[in-house]
Amino acid sequence: MKTFIALLLALPLLCFAQKQPKAIKVTYQKSYLGRVTDADNPVVIFSDINKTMITSTAILAKKAILPAEQTVVSHSDESYIQLAELGTGKFISTKDSTSIKKQQLELLPDTKTILGYTCHKAKTVINSNTIEIWYTNDLGIKGAPSVLGIGLGLVLETVRNNNFVVTATKVEKLKDGKTHYTIPSGIKITDALSYRDQLWKSRFTTISVFKDEVINFSGESASNDSVVRFANGTVILRKINFPEIKPGNQVFVDLTEQSNGDAYDRTGSVFIIPQGEKQSFLDGLKNGVNKLPLYDNGNGKKYQGIAKVTGYMPLLELMRFFTPFGVKQYNYLQLKDKTWQEAVPYRQDISELAPSFSNKEVWVGVFIGNYDKGGHKISMNLTIHKDEVQYNKDTTVLPLFNTVNVMEMAGQEYGMLFSSPKGLEVHFTLQKDLKNARLRYITTGHGGWENGDEYLPKKNTITLDGKTAFAFVPWRQDCGTYRLYNPASGNFENGLSSSDYSRSNWCPGTVTNPEYIDLGDLKAGGHIITITIPMGAPEGTNFSAWNISGVLLGRE
Repeated sequence: MKTFIALLLALPLLCFAQKQPKAIKVTYQKSYLGRVTDADNPVVIFSDINKTMITSTAILAKKAILPAEQTVVSHSDESYIQLAELGTGKFISTKDSTSIKKQQLELLPDTKTILGYTCHKAKTVINSNTIEIWYTNDLGIKGAPSVLGIGLGLVLETVRNNNFVVTATKVEKLKDGKTHYTIPSGIKITDALSYRDQLWKSRFTTISVFKDEVINFSGESASNDSVVRFANGTVILRKINFPEIKPGNQVFVDLTEQSNGDAYDRTGSVFIIPQGEKQSFLDGLKNGVNKLPLYDNGNGKKYQGIAKVTGYMPLLELMRFFTPFGVKQYNYLQLKDKTWQEAVPYRQDISELAPSFSNKEVWVGVFIGNYDKGGHKISMNLTIHKDEVQYNKDTTVLPLFNTVNVMEMAGQEYGMLFSSPKGLEVHFTLQKDLKNARLRYITTGHGGWENGDEYLPKKNTITLDGKTAFAFVPWRQDCGTYRLYNPASGNFENGLSSSDYSRSNWCPGTVTNPEYIDLGDLKAGGHIITITIPMGAPEGTNFSAWNISGVLLGRE
């Protein structure tokens, strides 16, 4: 007889030390689209007339990937307790006394035989999924591979949407008096919502970068032991020591934003400062923007720190985002039938950039351009998730250019270099051949008046070694979708709000997604990449600019 492991507190309802007149063990196989899944870890249940324990082979062998969850059902009152092991010796649990009673099951006349037992059919629909349940009463014992249908009898098969099947492969009759349970001590039962939240969060690694940090423009902005501020508080940095991120892991950046005084839509950027070169962007933050390498394309201005040169790499942009018009701070500006959101959530997959910070200590920063003393309040996490499929096979991450003037409030030039036909030209050298090279390209146009590039579609052309690699017009036409993030957005005579208008690849309150441009296999040696955009001419004090960033990806 196998031992029932990892259960709850020794509550009277769960104590199985007494002998039982009858008990069974059932093993279930899972399959999807006709193929067996998780073959080495089938679901296992132990049932008697009083209770059912739902577990798995791996849990019983103490080889389960954590978190590992088990369920114990009490048949007398149709309640159940869920118990999860999150780590060595760390358990959480919750009790549900109502869900089984609320199950709505349609009993059907169909029958079939499974493992020699006559089974009857029931059906239900849960969250638009049709589930068929085949159960038997031949053994006089209730049980199931989940709590669904467990009150009907012994469930030997469930079929979800005709493609996912859990079916019994073996039913073993256990001898009386051989079943015993060991229950971990000191485990408290929590509410179901807290239980699910802890269980979910235990499935991935969370790195908290910033919590309720203000990004504003003020000479009073001060650094502390963990968060460093530059450019009068519009740039915040924190040094993060990343764990090893294994191939196949997925990495996400999560940021939430609220207005803390500023009512306008602003450019935001999440970035990493590349290290390992003679010079870094941190030198400019500490010692002044003119300490950075200058780029001159002949249009009369010099642009600080925007392009890769020998001994320097520009900022590696993880995510480009745009604040809305005054979310939270200006929610008192009421409109009929409009219920404003309390904050804007931004979330983006950055898995392909993981080689640049895996197992490294790097500076992670956030910039929001604004001249407001209240500014904006943000919180940000990075999360690392295990996955069976390796979606990204890039081993090389090389920042080539970034014209986002992160030090705007400390004198860094706007990206107006595209007024020259030369645009941006970056020379770079590969030490080894690069397979399946791609350019991760983020672009947004700015110039917020009628003839500004914010509101005019403009073609971006990317050339590699003298040949056009890609050309497209970046444009967003879905900005009106995000109206409820924008309480301070102006309303015009034509019935539109400012935040409704289509823009050059961005909307107030959204992330701008990268374009991934295939470059093919690149040979070791020197290469030239060029970006040209027909940027509009200035009018009076109004001018246009383009914020673009480019990262070379590939596999050596």
